[in-house]
Amino acid sequence: MKVLSLFDGISCGRVALERAGVKVDKYYASEIDKFAVKISKDNYEDIEHLGDVCEWQDWSIEWDEIDLVLAGSPCQSISNLGDGSGLDGKSGLFYVFFDILQYVREHNPQVKFLLENVQGNKKALSVIDEMLGVKSVPINSNAFSAQNRRRLYWTNIEIPNIKPKDIKLVDILEDGVPKDSLLSPGRERWLLSEKGQKTVEKRYASIDPEKAGCLTARSDASWNSNYVTRNGVLTKLTPVEYERLQTLPDNYTNAVSNSQRYKAIGNGWTVDVITHILKGLK
Repeated sequence: MKVLSLFDGISCGRVALERAGVKVDKYYASEIDKFAVKISKDNYEDIEHLGDVCEWQDWSIEWDEIDLVLAGSPCQSISNLGDGSGLDGKSGLFYVFFDILQYVREHNPQVKFLLENVQGNKKALSVIDEMLGVKSVPINSNAFSAQNRRRLYWTNIEIPNIKPKDIKLVDILEDGVPKDSLLSPGRERWLLSEKGQKTVEKRYASIDPEKAGCLTARSDASWNSNYVTRNGVLTKLTPVEYERLQTLPDNYTNAVSNSQRYKAIGNGWTVDVITHILKGLK
């Protein structure tokens, strides 16, 4: 297949296609975050990077040969944690995705597509349903990984039945007490403080959960994250453990610093969810 991936991030879609057994002849990727692009290039030298999605009309690509369009458009203003502006805010980049999809359809009416976003602003989600002509399908990553991550998927691919896997957070932890898991003194004081414990009570952070809470781009930087006890030591999750929660290969993101790894992984897809959907192509 020839694939166009918009808001590509770290190319989780490419990993999923390989895992689904789909042969990729060409993979075009649009992404502007330089760290995400560096991770993508470190893993796939053959990806053709296109730059800013808003400049798509200047792209010189084989539009009539695109078989699949993938996208995870920005969620900030759709999310219940956002400013409530819906598609009038940053999430309005959905319209760019839609324009591109319509343009590809003019060249190939049979093109398949997959769009991912979060639950939230009902008005915005209703508009997306109507414009794409399909209802979103909610899937929680906990069926495929040790992470609770409920997302919506719009697609014209027939999604196979899901057989949940029983994977817990303890199953994906690295051995011992990795150096990358040690808490800074400031974070440890915050976590054990009254404010930190209230954050845990409200479930914005969690300690030794059965399934990890949803990873986000800021879950490590903001300290509202997942914490585990290892050999009596309170620790955070390592970048490799973040990768495992998103079902990425170990060290897939090690081309950048740890802080950028956490951000990129949190912004990415749970690969095995996308793999499951793409198996419907067969």
